[in-house]
Amino acid sequence: MSAEAAATTASRITVVGASAAGLSAVEGLRRAGYTGTLTLIGEEQHLPYDRPPLSKQLLSGVWDTDRLHLRGEDDFQALGVELKLGQPATALDTAARQVVLADGTVVGYDALVVATGTRARRLPGTESVRGVHVLRTLEDALALREDLAAKPHLAVVGGGFVGAEAAAVARRLGCEVTLLTDTAQPMGDALGDELGALLRTVHQEHGVRIETGVRVEEVLADGGRASGVRLADGRTLTADAVLVGIGARPNTEWLTGSGVPVGNGVECDATLYAGFGVWAAGDVACWLHARTGEPWRIEHRTNAAEQGLAVARNILAGPGRTVAFDPVPYVWSDQYDLKIQIYGRTRGADEVRIVEGSTAERKLVALYARNGRICAAVGINMVRALRGYRAQVAAAAPLLTGSAA
Repeated sequence: MSAEAAATTASRITVVGASAAGLSAVEGLRRAGYTGTLTLIGEEQHLPYDRPPLSKQLLSGVWDTDRLHLRGEDDFQALGVELKLGQPATALDTAARQVVLADGTVVGYDALVVATGTRARRLPGTESVRGVHVLRTLEDALALREDLAAKPHLAVVGGGFVGAEAAAVARRLGCEVTLLTDTAQPMGDALGDELGALLRTVHQEHGVRIETGVRVEEVLADGGRASGVRLADGRTLTADAVLVGIGARPNTEWLTGSGVPVGNGVECDATLYAGFGVWAAGDVACWLHARTGEPWRIEHRTNAAEQGLAVARNILAGPGRTVAFDPVPYVWSDQYDLKIQIYGRTRGADEVRIVEGSTAERKLVALYARNGRICAAVGINMVRALRGYRAQVAAAAPLLTGSAA
């Protein structure tokens, strides 16, 4: 069944995932004039909250938990949304159009939005070891913050956004920090080697020990608590606490047997439609990007909000009026005195060119190109200048030799 065929008037819309994407979908539906039954299901007990501050403001103690909430209970009452929190979805019957919850409750729908996000990957055998952390939920952040209060030697496994941000926070809290990554530079997958080397230098200046090009084989424990890590090259490093930041897995297991296509997330067409009256938004959505013809799945906060709104519009659009989701992805990271911003997708770029500023100044704009076309723009401490390159990323403009763009 096509997305156009599914975009009929619905009297019951259910959103699974009380996330930024799920919230965006329910608000988008109401703002667009949808007046039918609207249900929001969430695995966690919490109202939808913001996740980027978990590794920054909340972990550092600058924010308390109340500042994370995106909306209050009164807001959901005003929207006329039925909340079912603390009850994860466990199964989906697409023939009957019903979602089954952990407590046995059955929730029907005419259109369903899957916004169940991802969960942090863990190293095998670490689930019951004290002092081993991941950083995905509010409880994860609070548990790590409690450990950091004792100023332990923290080993950070993974040099992506979460690992690099948490390392910066831990140093500011007075912890000894060792960051371990299998890439050549911290955040090398996102920034490439040249900008990654700049980030490495900044971390080292703040006292972070960095081991690049290494793989962690095992977390070591003594008396049931983390005592260090063993590397693939046979070395061992001592640590009092370990943060594992090695990526995330889409939460799709509950869709097994439903007929909804699942691979690297919920597999959707260009309009975010997966079939059977099911749409997807946020980190869990893997959609066919209309311009590139490639499957995209993006784990960024801005994308989640944009996809939730796009799904809401497409559900209500009517036959022949659904629109392909074609964003310019955006993500940011705050580390020490660096504000790193990215428009587009840097992965897969075969050329990087600094067009404003320099690594020496620690203020710059760099353009990333693939097959001669701009696919991303990265700014470090150049917020206003970077905005001017967004349109070129959106248009996949040619990267001209000897030119800023």
